[in-house]
Amino acid sequence: MKETVVKNTYLAVDFGGGSGRVIAGFLVHGKLKMEEIYRFPNRQVRMGKHVYWDFPALFEEMKNGLKEAARRGYSVSGIGIDTWGVDFGLIDKNGNLLGNPVCYRDERTQGMPEKVFRLLEPGEHYRVTGTQVMPINTLFQLYSMKEASDPQLDVADKLLFMPDLFSYFLTGTANTEYTIASTSELLDARCRCWSSDTIRAVGLPEHLFGEIVFPGHVRGRLTEEVARETGLGAVDVIAVGSHDTASAVAAALVTNETVAYLSSGTWSLLGVELDRPVLTEGARMAQFTNEGGVGNRICFLQNITGLWILQRLMSEWKLRGEEQTYDELIPQAEKAVTDAFIPVDDDRFMNPASMEAAILDYCRQQNFRLPQSKAELVKCVLQSLAAKYRQAVDRLNGFLSVPISRLNIIGGGSQNRLLNQLTADALGIPVQAGPVEATAIGNILTQAMAKGELSGMDELRRIVADSFEVQMFYPRS
Repeated sequence: MKETVVKNTYLAVDFGGGSGRVIAGFLVHGKLKMEEIYRFPNRQVRMGKHVYWDFPALFEEMKNGLKEAARRGYSVSGIGIDTWGVDFGLIDKNGNLLGNPVCYRDERTQGMPEKVFRLLEPGEHYRVTGTQVMPINTLFQLYSMKEASDPQLDVADKLLFMPDLFSYFLTGTANTEYTIASTSELLDARCRCWSSDTIRAVGLPEHLFGEIVFPGHVRGRLTEEVARETGLGAVDVIAVGSHDTASAVAAALVTNETVAYLSSGTWSLLGVELDRPVLTEGARMAQFTNEGGVGNRICFLQNITGLWILQRLMSEWKLRGEEQTYDELIPQAEKAVTDAFIPVDDDRFMNPASMEAAILDYCRQQNFRLPQSKAELVKCVLQSLAAKYRQAVDRLNGFLSVPISRLNIIGGGSQNRLLNQLTADALGIPVQAGPVEATAIGNILTQAMAKGELSGMDELRRIVADSFEVQMFYPRS
């Protein structure tokens, strides 16, 4: 793609649950051009009693991607890092990582919400944090460590979320980016600062929670060692929407409050952009969360299990030697007929030994006709997701003055044509699918805003609309 050296190239380092990527992006004649220059695997490692992320390997792979950018001759002006939410690492006063970060799918948080809410009143807690209660949240991970008398808490100097941790070891500067902090259930949603009352109430060390910076802030520069090793020189590391959802929503084609977004991947995050958080009892009971967004916005959304269930099915079939591609299965699923629906957010589908067995067991219990083929299993999962999206939109409309008129599906899941159509059918409104690479787009263009190439969010979204094609799906009768 790159024929000449572009003056301002931005590198988006995008970590997902299964893989990571380094993507170069630059603006040419008012359009964003991107090139994936390095991809690497990410995996969860079970060791002893816990499931971990292999942080040293991920950090090394990130540096390999930065080296590749230098090798290709890019003139890099900034680096932005985004990851999934809630997970973190702890560093000591000497700056050493105390242990590999534990994965949010680890079992250590089982039963923790019930214990925490003996110390906190749920309604008042939501009026402060505005966070949907999920056992995976940082609050419950930390409380599980406290309950287990984990010695890391005794010697830790700072808590850094995953993107903060990567940034720290690139720059030597420790700070916490706002959008990733907003996934923790420890942030005051109004003041966008740490909730000291929450932290004290559950007995966590207050010194762990450091300076909060916002998207567009220069977090630091590559250390001399990293600058030399990668060949990039003294490059700024820029705070973006470092929660991948925040970067994806920044690139969503939401023109007003009546256009909702659905960031579709392993998780589905469905909501709208607002100027201020919604902290009512109704929002709490409807399980909505208020997460930080780019441009001082609030992402008022619901966390929904996304394509995780389908991804697990595909992995199981591959292990059994029955692998089929999405291109093969989705057309078969379009023709399949099944009356089976599953509650996609039920704990039994969180991380079962066999996802296929979990689905079939549920269908037996509910007296559904059992799916007889892979295509019927896929259809069951996708129509169940569409039904969940309908429920979420119905609830979301209750908080808006005008109901949702269009849904913009962004991210990798926007390529699933069957799910897009089933969603349009279930919601009864048009669905706009794309851009696919929303997270990387939002990451890169936020860096461009920080460097003064873009004037603000309106120009950012105009560039997205001009640069990428989208597909429309209309509800069938």
